[in-house]
Amino acid sequence: MLTALSAATPAPPAGSAESIGSPTLWIATIAGIVALFVIDFLITRRPHDPSMREAIGWSAFYIAIPVVFGGWLWWQYGSQQGVEYYTGYIVEKSLSVDNLFVFIILLSAFAVPRELRQRVLLIGVGGALVLRGIFIALGAQMIASFAWTFLLFGAILLATAVKVGRDALSHTDHSIDVDQVRSVRLIRRFYPVTDTYAGTSLTVRQGRTRALTPLALVAVAILGTDIVFAIDSVPAVYGITGDPYLVFATNAFALLGLRALYFVLEGALAKLVHLGHGLSLILAFIGVKLVLHWAHGVWPGVPEIPTLLSLGVIIGILAVVTVTSVAANKRADAAPDPAAEPEDEASSLPHA
Repeated sequence: MLTALSAATPAPPAGSAESIGSPTLWIATIAGIVALFVIDFLITRRPHDPSMREAIGWSAFYIAIPVVFGGWLWWQYGSQQGVEYYTGYIVEKSLSVDNLFVFIILLSAFAVPRELRQRVLLIGVGGALVLRGIFIALGAQMIASFAWTFLLFGAILLATAVKVGRDALSHTDHSIDVDQVRSVRLIRRFYPVTDTYAGTSLTVRQGRTRALTPLALVAVAILGTDIVFAIDSVPAVYGITGDPYLVFATNAFALLGLRALYFVLEGALAKLVHLGHGLSLILAFIGVKLVLHWAHGVWPGVPEIPTLLSLGVIIGILAVVTVTSVAANKRADAAPDPAAEPEDEASSLPHA
């Protein structure tokens, strides 16, 4: 995979410089990502429900690392690569927050004990890292071989933007019936499943056979969502930069730390009522950017969207939906409860 990623360097969008992903940089980055993942694994080796202080501390740590790394890239390789890296990281971090929202729904639907949720999240992050690496390698090969790949990626993002926006407008119920999840139904046909969790074990022995625990089922469900999010996330960051190294780095750094961020944002995500609208606009914007890049290759007179402008638009959208979400929550809190019965006027009069 490393050979495919470093060798198949597609022509980047207009304004991008050539790839910075030397074999040495690839090896060092992957080694760093693996080391951080191992740290996360050691943290979750003892199942526990992390305190808010612990979750905030680790979240700050995992955000500081990519921010500092981006500064090093900017200093080492120039402002163009720095802007592309930070723009891609912000896009991927925003999409990973949406990923967290799905994780919250899944963990609640499977009634995962709070002390085991860190381990499930870590499985999800590990699966996502592997899948993103595969999709990034395939995307790099496709872009290097077929110019219309940018048009395909743009179409995927525009279709996803429509779906996300439609769900946000219709306030779609995202609750999950575990018994109706296809992967769960398929597994239960071939393997027995216990009714209770057994710590961090995925299987337990029952007589002469082994049975899966509910933790194994939720792990499979989480990995299934990883595939869906990889299909959206990889084209999104390829709309920012054509450098496979930057695509991989932004994806990896955005995913690391989701374990801790989950416990920080678990309650706050429900209050970001306009996040779906914002993500829909971001995906649509990047989709248009990809289509324009493809069109520019066919008709050079077609203008392209500069990366710096993309960064400003994405930050602006996230800022607006955050402010409007806070305002909507304040209005909802201030509004009278329509279910509350009006107080009987006679009963409010003082007694004689």
